[in-house]
Amino acid sequence: MVMPHHYTDIFVVPVPMKNLELYRQQAELFTQVWCENGALSCVELEADDVPPGKLTSFPLSVDLKPDEKVFVGLTTYESREKRDEVNEKAMKDPRMTGMDMCFDGKRMIFGGFRSFYGD
Repeated sequence: MVMPHHYTDIFVVPVPMKNLELYRQQAELFTQVWCENGALSCVELEADDVPPGKLTSFPLSVDLKPDEKVFVGLTTYESREKRDEVNEKAMKDPRMTGMDMCFDGKRMIFGGFRSFYGD
């Protein structure tokens, strides 16, 4: 039996094509800051094969516009408590000061998930 031991933040965002390079730069910085402050891992995923759906889909989930692309991020921590600690430290990191989101944050989906099976 595998024991649960991780906590993961997951987010889905629509990024305008004109901001893809800026988003990639910001994602790289985000990854560095969060990992330096205690996250176990950070993964950014760019949509490659995400067909539109009629009831549910990644494009529908963020009200994707024709000039946008879906990105998904996963950040893993030892526990929810560690996640809260890392987020607090990372948000105070000077490198995060004044950073504007290069996507519509109102259409961002996010949440924290505790593992119950797997590694």
